[in-house]
Amino acid sequence: MAMTAGTTTSFPMSNHTRERVTVAKLTLENFYSNLIIQHEERETRQKKLEVAMDEEGLADEEKKLRRSQHARKETEFLRLKRTRLGLDDFESLKVIGRGAFGEVRLVQKKDTGHIYAMKILRKADMLEKEQVAHIRAERDILVEADGAWVVKMFYSFQDKRNLYLIMEFLPGGDMMTLLMKKDTLSEEETQFYISETVLAIDAIHQLGFIHRDIKPDNLLLDAKACNMHVYCLCFKHLSLQTMPLTAGHVKLSDFGLCTGLKKAHRTEFYRNLTHNPPSDFSFQNMNSKRKAETWKKNRRQLAYSTVGTPDYIAPEVFMQTGYNKLCDWWSLGVIMYEMLIGYPPFCSETPQETYRKVMNWKETLVFPPEVPISEKAKDLILRSVTAAHFWPLTHFVALIYFIFSKKILQAYIILLLAKWGMHFYGQSQQLGFVISPSSAPIAHN
Repeated sequence: MAMTAGTTTSFPMSNHTRERVTVAKLTLENFYSNLIIQHEERETRQKKLEVAMDEEGLADEEKKLRRSQHARKETEFLRLKRTRLGLDDFESLKVIGRGAFGEVRLVQKKDTGHIYAMKILRKADMLEKEQVAHIRAERDILVEADGAWVVKMFYSFQDKRNLYLIMEFLPGGDMMTLLMKKDTLSEEETQFYISETVLAIDAIHQLGFIHRDIKPDNLLLDAKACNMHVYCLCFKHLSLQTMPLTAGHVKLSDFGLCTGLKKAHRTEFYRNLTHNPPSDFSFQNMNSKRKAETWKKNRRQLAYSTVGTPDYIAPEVFMQTGYNKLCDWWSLGVIMYEMLIGYPPFCSETPQETYRKVMNWKETLVFPPEVPISEKAKDLILRSVTAAHFWPLTHFVALIYFIFSKKILQAYIILLLAKWGMHFYGQSQQLGFVISPSSAPIAHN
């Protein structure tokens, strides 16, 4: 077929090919971007070395020796970065969590002894449930968000069946498990955890991300003893208090929904159900104690579901007509309600009923009289879920609720046993072996 000068021929491209092209483009962009970053980091380290040597007033021979040692360390560092890790580099100690697409294992890196959490994701399940974009998003965000409020990722690799994310191990478990153990938290405890969650959410917002899936399952706790001075801006007048807490500091996890939507976030999942009559009258007639018991009974099953739970999702995310960072603050208010009351405000026997309640939250958000909480706490919850009035709340991020230095906290001793169970409250066990910050390297700060 003849072609005229200046014309080009376009070929149809399948979705599969288009996706592979996009992946290749992103891979190349990330590769060269990382090369530039690594070069800048090497230059920064070299400059710091030169400044330090000048401050020490070292002789030329000593400087030459220091530069040589520094160069050897840089070479070793590059060699380690090029080393490909695999499953054989880690010893599995215990399964510490299960989810819809895989499990989380406590592992130990064989050459260093460092302890990590290995997130194992089945490729077949992720492809079937259209979760690939979610996992890519989580990996990218974990790499970029290297801060105190986000679970760190150290390595990632894959084989024919699974993807593996090697992440920071947080022995305190998650907020969901803590709430299931304790039923409710005191207002003082709630103050602290909500304060830290505010800081965690603000940290990812500063990076330009919206989490969209803030819930107790995704609030992980480290194992550092919390007995600190806290500025009480939530429920009381500004004052300085010291409060002992039963678990550690909050870190955000599970960033798969920063791109893409789970079924629980999709309006079409509920479209055929929105006109059906309500079916949870029995649940509505329960008292708060029965509601909390029913919620706890179903909670773990919901966490494992690929559908998920809509309890913590803002209405604007369901509507998909445009949303912003406020949807994360909505989730914060729902979590605060659950901490104080014992169950989330819109929980029902079915996800569809929960969806209806969320969409009609102005009528369905009520505080049970049999569970008394302070007016200040109610006000903060309402501010969180009322987007039009919430912006003033974000301003107290600058005040930061509390003053403390995480560096001076006394860490708990982490007990890792051959038959090891996670405990929150310092319950004693027969020791198999002990790893503490003073005796062995731990994969968290």
